[in-house]
Amino acid sequence: MNRSIASSVAVLTGAVLCALLPAHAQNFPPVVTQKIQAEQKQVKTIGMEEYRKLVESPGDALLVDVREPGEFAAGHVPGAVNIPRGVLEFQIWKQVGFPAGLDVNRTVILQCQSGNRASLAAQTLSDLGFTNTTAVVMSLDEWQKAGNPFVK
Repeated sequence: MNRSIASSVAVLTGAVLCALLPAHAQNFPPVVTQKIQAEQKQVKTIGMEEYRKLVESPGDALLVDVREPGEFAAGHVPGAVNIPRGVLEFQIWKQVGFPAGLDVNRTVILQCQSGNRASLAAQTLSDLGFTNTTAVVMSLDEWQKAGNPFVK
């Protein structure tokens, strides 16, 4: 068997195996999990109880839900603004006063479905010069099951 046929067979076999994996199987390679874990070591994180207290009394903290618009529309934590992670670098600025009074020291709490995207987003904002970012690492499903505030 020549190399191109062998390569095609390997790709096809991989595709078939991926299609047969259970629905709960991880949808990304372990390197992604490693990156998320590394980012979580670099940024401040909080869990459900601390987040609940912030939602109840946010003060001047900016609560940002970094999920996609459809996810946000299906239900979200009250008081959170939706800025999807994919456009965060471009859309965060008006929330922190740009251009009139830019405040990169403002407390920004980032939340998603599980904490993965929020952790990556917190690191992104830190890279942009934000000094007070926190990622919420929790299950949004568990948040709802616990009876915490949720707007649909």
